[in-house]
Amino acid sequence: MEAMLAWIKKLIVENLTKIKPVILFRKYSVQKVAFHLLILAGLLLVQSCARKVVPVLPNAPTSLNIEEIDFGYLHGKARMVFRDEKKERDVKATIRIRKDSVIWMNFSVIGVQGGKALINKDSITIVSTVDKEYFVFDYVELSRRFNFKIDYSVLEAAMLGNPIRAKQLSDQIALEGEFEKLVQSEGSITIKNLINPVLKKIEHVELVEANTSNTLKLDYSNFQPLGDKNFPYNGIVSVFYKTTAGIISNTITFEYNKVEVGDKELKFPFNIPKRYDRR
Repeated sequence: MEAMLAWIKKLIVENLTKIKPVILFRKYSVQKVAFHLLILAGLLLVQSCARKVVPVLPNAPTSLNIEEIDFGYLHGKARMVFRDEKKERDVKATIRIRKDSVIWMNFSVIGVQGGKALINKDSITIVSTVDKEYFVFDYVELSRRFNFKIDYSVLEAAMLGNPIRAKQLSDQIALEGEFEKLVQSEGSITIKNLINPVLKKIEHVELVEANTSNTLKLDYSNFQPLGDKNFPYNGIVSVFYKTTAGIISNTITFEYNKVEVGDKELKFPFNIPKRYDRR
């Protein structure tokens, strides 16, 4: 900057000496004019330099546009890996969904049927054909266990990469790194959503219970076109919760190899053999 000021001073003096004397001696001398011009040039340079070194922070978004998958029926095939503290199970899954109504899944291990699940607006039923037993969960019980309202719409949204909670006026919108961030609250649960601003898709969801620090994380990736929207072909569901025995960690990894959507009606066959035990 000092070199620049010296150059400007030399330029001003050289040009002022070329001005007619009648102008120079009306009120100011050459030196005074040059002095004031140098002050002005210095101020402009300082202001210019200041603008260069002060970073311009991006403004936080005032609204969010999250793209959601919409359809009549969905049919897909995926590889799913279930992990807990003791073991890992790798299964092939056939998945069918009737939007806002029912989720049907059939599991197989090395070509042998291992189980099935039916999720509707009333309950969740899981059948193990290997152990010849089945489980039925209602949403009231699940909501009480996780201290968060769980219903069919939440589970369907989680499977599709859609928002698990509708946007509210009290939600907070901000930036976090390269993502747009939507922070929501429900009771003692804080929900953080990270949205890819280019794809307008959720890439990460994190639910944390304040009293226990129990955490549920949803991660989505490998977005590919499905109809006129993008769909996450890969995802990870991670659950961390405290028990008397310590912190328990469970994860479900899924990888779709085929997904189709349309209005063609699908069937959802489901029955429980009488000889199976309810657990």
